[in-house]
Amino acid sequence: MRRAAVLGAERAAAAAPLLRAQLRGTAGHAMATIPPPQALLRPLAVPQRLLLGPGPSNVPPRILAAGGQQLLGHMHPEMLQVMDEIKAGIQYAFQTRNRLSLAVSGTGHCAMEAALLNLLEHGDTVLVAINGIWGQRAADIAGRLGAEVRELLKPPGEYFTLWDIQEVRGAAVGQRARGRPLGSIHPPAFFPQGLARHKPSVLFITHGESSTGVLQPLEGLGELCHRHGCLLLVDAVASLGGAPILMDQQEIDVLYSGSQKVLSAPPGSAPISFSERAREKMLRRKTKPQSFYLDMGCLANYWGCDDKPRMYHHTVPINSFFSLREGLAMLAEMGLESSWERHRANCTLLCQGLRELGLELFVKEEAARLPTITTVRVPEGYAWQEITAFLMKEHGLEIAGGLGPSVGKEETGSSSHAPCSVGAGARWAQPRVDSAGRNSSFSSQVLRIGLMGYNSTKDNVDRVLGALRDALQRCRRSRL
Repeated sequence: MRRAAVLGAERAAAAAPLLRAQLRGTAGHAMATIPPPQALLRPLAVPQRLLLGPGPSNVPPRILAAGGQQLLGHMHPEMLQVMDEIKAGIQYAFQTRNRLSLAVSGTGHCAMEAALLNLLEHGDTVLVAINGIWGQRAADIAGRLGAEVRELLKPPGEYFTLWDIQEVRGAAVGQRARGRPLGSIHPPAFFPQGLARHKPSVLFITHGESSTGVLQPLEGLGELCHRHGCLLLVDAVASLGGAPILMDQQEIDVLYSGSQKVLSAPPGSAPISFSERAREKMLRRKTKPQSFYLDMGCLANYWGCDDKPRMYHHTVPINSFFSLREGLAMLAEMGLESSWERHRANCTLLCQGLRELGLELFVKEEAARLPTITTVRVPEGYAWQEITAFLMKEHGLEIAGGLGPSVGKEETGSSSHAPCSVGAGARWAQPRVDSAGRNSSFSSQVLRIGLMGYNSTKDNVDRVLGALRDALQRCRRSRL
């Protein structure tokens, strides 16, 4: 054995000069065989468009300038100061004193996943309220995490009452009592269906359902969840800054949003906050979260949300955080109440103008309309694809068609956000039929118009109404 080892060493020593010569030759005569892409040899060309769809919004010059600043190191004291200012801005925008408040390095989808994977362990029960695509997505993610997913379903355009969520399921569920405030319906017949039946550890609900244009009432929901030993998780990607949401007062346990809607920053950073109840649940986990990148224990330390020295976790998107900081600063300068009123007033003007064009609003109850994204039925005889394409080509203006819940053959290619798999959350409530006998499933029958942040102005209301008037006059009507 000793002799074999000596022979092996002698052979390695003899081969070393040859190996070094081969490496030098490769480096000296290396040639790329794939040529540079011709498209990359031309200057970047970005058209100027007014983005009045469901997001992203146009970015104001101040935020563009912030994102164009030179980089800092991700652990430089000045960068950590920017992160502290973002944290304070999130606490203001969310109206919370939660210490565990930060921005995830990713879009709103990333924040949704971060919330669910930190709260849920394999076998936990989660109740998902589904009245649009974001409930579907949450159910899908929770199922992939191994949670027991239970679903409450509402047709597109409707919201959930406290009775829906707590325990009621009967002949009167889904009906609306005219003149009563949201959430006040008391059906006479019921059996356990929601929190009382499933006893979940987490309830997921969407505050601003951008796929349908519904604003979900939240009053009393946090208290109700806590009476049932359940945490309340709320998606506010499309509503933050555009409609009132008060995290501490409404007893919301986890709230998240995105940068590209009312905050008018580029997509890529997502505010999120956890209550003390939620933090305690995460501390009681028996297993680590399935993602290191989104582990709130690690992120909390990096963001200075605990009492320990800040440690490196990952390289944050530095310039995206510069932009987010400015978006939060602009919201703080305007004030939440002023921002809410601005979005409400411009949404009201838009809805009035749409009616004057003879168009029908999809969400019937005014109080249930999302102020940031308005859904309107495509008039009979028109194809939504032709209307949106005409507005883009002739007016340089984006609005969008429907998204999510009723994807059929006629809607193929209607959106890049179609579900990638059928599983938890893929079912849907039976489509409604309106008084005219029309199937009111919305995905191929509505247009979505966004007025968010920098884009929420009276001038933009006038511009989109004028463009729609032009489209209705000039777009080809279908023979069907």
